[in-house]
Amino acid sequence: MKYTSEIIVDVPRTVFIEKLDNPENMVHWQRGLVKYKPLSSNPGEEGAQMELHYKMGKRELVMIETILKRNLPDEMHATYDAKGVHNIQHNYFEIVSPTQTRWRSESEFQFSGFFMKFMAFLMPGAFKKQSMKYLRDFKAFAEEGKKVSNS
Repeated sequence: MKYTSEIIVDVPRTVFIEKLDNPENMVHWQRGLVKYKPLSSNPGEEGAQMELHYKMGKRELVMIETILKRNLPDEMHATYDAKGVHNIQHNYFEIVSPTQTRWRSESEFQFSGFFMKFMAFLMPGAFKKQSMKYLRDFKAFAEEGKKVSNS
């Protein structure tokens, strides 16, 4: 399953990247993120891995992020692996104006196992909706300092 999500954030690209590239900010705009742990000695660089722990309702999810390409401020690509799901993210950051940044995120989900394939077939909109939620939550955090967490 492939799709593209896009949003314009009303902050200069330098501010956008500063907020997006700080792992300590993730908890403020990624709902359900409980903790993260770098698995590599070169956090944030190409090839680096990070373990992400999410709690969604009663369900807990552990995901491994691997940075594929880091060409900031223009683009950053990564994969996210969890049980039954391999997600490839290509993220592009474009200057719209001196005070606006466009974030275009191209998502590709690959599923293994009957249950995950079945869920993707039944509810492809849920994946798109979740991606847009993260973009909107980041926009609110970057523009207004609005946090999805209590921290």
